[in-house]
Amino acid sequence: MFPRIVAVRLKETTMPEVDLEALGAAAGPMQVWILPTLLGLGLASATGLRTFLPLLMLALAARFEVFGVRLIDQMDWLVSWPAIAALGVATTAEFLGDKVPAIDHGLNAVGYVTRPVAGAIAAGSVFWAVDPAMAAVAGLIVGAPAALAFNAAQTGVRVSSTATTGGLGNPVVSLMEDVLAFFTVIIAFLAPIVIPVVLIVLAVVVFRLARRIRDGRGARPA
Repeated sequence: MFPRIVAVRLKETTMPEVDLEALGAAAGPMQVWILPTLLGLGLASATGLRTFLPLLMLALAARFEVFGVRLIDQMDWLVSWPAIAALGVATTAEFLGDKVPAIDHGLNAVGYVTRPVAGAIAAGSVFWAVDPAMAAVAGLIVGAPAALAFNAAQTGVRVSSTATTGGLGNPVVSLMEDVLAFFTVIIAFLAPIVIPVVLIVLAVVVFRLARRIRDGRGARPA
C-alpha cells in the first residue's frame, strides 16, 4: 500500500506541463512574436559588436527578473551562476583583448563564426511562448544575420582605423563599440519597439565613422 500511496501523492503534486499554445493564445501576437523579435534583433545586433556582453546582460536581466525579460525553459542554464561567471570572464577577456592591436583583428575574424551563433542564441532564447523548435528557427532567422551584418561593419571600421593610425586608434574605436553594444542592449530591454530606429542610427554611425577614418587617411600628406 505504501508505495502506491507515495506514487499517488507524487502524481498529485507534480507540476503540470506548460501549454505553450494556450499561453501564446492568451498573450497575443505582440507578446509572442513582435516584441521578442525586436528584442532579439537588438540583442543579436549587439553581439555583432561584442560576442559575450549581450549574453551576460541577458543572463543577469533574466536572473534578477528585471526589464520583464523572460527566457524559454530550455535556456534556464543561462541564468545559473556558473554560466553567468563564465560569461563574465569571457566578457572581460574580450573587452581587454579587443583593446590590443592585432588581437582585435583576430577576435573580429573569429567573430564571423562565434557572433552569429551568439546572436542566434540570444534571439531565440526570448521567444518564450512558442515551441522550442520554432524559437530556435526564429533565433536563426533574426539573430544570425543581424550579428553577421554588424560584425562585417565592425571589420570595415577596424581595417580603416588600422590603415590610418597603424592600429593606435583601434582601442578608442573599440571603446566606442563597447558603449554602442551596451546601450543597444539597454534600449532593447526598455523599449524594443524602437529597436529598428536604433539600428538604423547605429548603422549610420558605424558607416560615417568608417568613412571619416578613410577620409582622414586620404587627407594625410604624402
